[in-house]
Amino acid sequence: MRKSRTLLIITLLLTGLSACNNQRAEDEFRGLKVDALINFGRLPEVAENPDNPITEAKVQLGQTLFYDKRLSKNQTQSCNTCHNLSSFGVDGRAKPIGDDGVSLGKRNAPTVLNAALFFRQFWDGRAADVEEQAGMPILNDIEMGIPDEGFLVERLKKIEGYEPMFAEAFPDAQDPLTFENIRLAIAAFERKLITPSRFDEYMAGDESALSDEEKRGLSAFIGLRCVNCHTTTTFGGSMYERRGFFNNFQEVSGSSSGDLGRFEVTGVPEDTLMFKVPTLRNIEHTAPYFHDGQVFDLREAIRIMGKAQLDHDLSEKQIDRVEGFLKTLSGSIPAKYKIAPPMPK
Repeated sequence: MRKSRTLLIITLLLTGLSACNNQRAEDEFRGLKVDALINFGRLPEVAENPDNPITEAKVQLGQTLFYDKRLSKNQTQSCNTCHNLSSFGVDGRAKPIGDDGVSLGKRNAPTVLNAALFFRQFWDGRAADVEEQAGMPILNDIEMGIPDEGFLVERLKKIEGYEPMFAEAFPDAQDPLTFENIRLAIAAFERKLITPSRFDEYMAGDESALSDEEKRGLSAFIGLRCVNCHTTTTFGGSMYERRGFFNNFQEVSGSSSGDLGRFEVTGVPEDTLMFKVPTLRNIEHTAPYFHDGQVFDLREAIRIMGKAQLDHDLSEKQIDRVEGFLKTLSGSIPAKYKIAPPMPK
């Protein structure tokens, strides 16, 4: 009897302790979900564009084009070369290698995952959307090196297997295989490259999707004002910001880049050192970081941003928490998109 009473007391104590811990956690994180919903919203399943309706035929064509190296002059580069879908949409290099195998691109190649949700494309925002962006690397003399639109259209029209694919993807077009439709097909495919993560499960109501420490990281991310720039459902890609808002970015990071950012597109002095804020989704897998690709360590990137953009000397604990939270933003795309389809002949 005494033994049973002791076990009962222990059980009651443990139950009470658990309830107390749960109450403390509930108190600590009260309002966090609301803050997150206000700042980030919910990730859509597809990045829709009414001007470029997504169809299965168009997506299949876009995926094929995305992987086809014949879209580069010397047939050495595909879109996937620099935006490798098996490596979270990046190539892991500071700057991508061009079609000639020697020349380097000017800036780090950012991830293509979730990019269709951004308000502009490229680090300097020179393209309005992925439809416009899709054709620009193809015609860039360093990147894919195609000399003009007609050159590529003529090349693809000589590949018998492409004609029926374009006809199916663009059934109302009198001449389906055009450079514009090449762009539209690639963009339709990219609009499917959305990567929900554990964070999105939490946002959908699953409190257990994030640990208490990860929730503290989310709280720190909001409290430190990282959310001032890394906002909306993509945690970036929704605005421009001056690189080195509080402290000189080159001094803080050791960067040797003389890149003037959006100023090089607009010529407006106020755009000097303005860059599109990059997404933080999948950030643990998309090193190296920043427009110059000179930082390979995520913790170092967090430290640099804290000092340069927020004027904070972040503690190791703060970096731990922010890093832990950022890792909850890692997701994945369907496996079928990571595989190159059979190339038309």
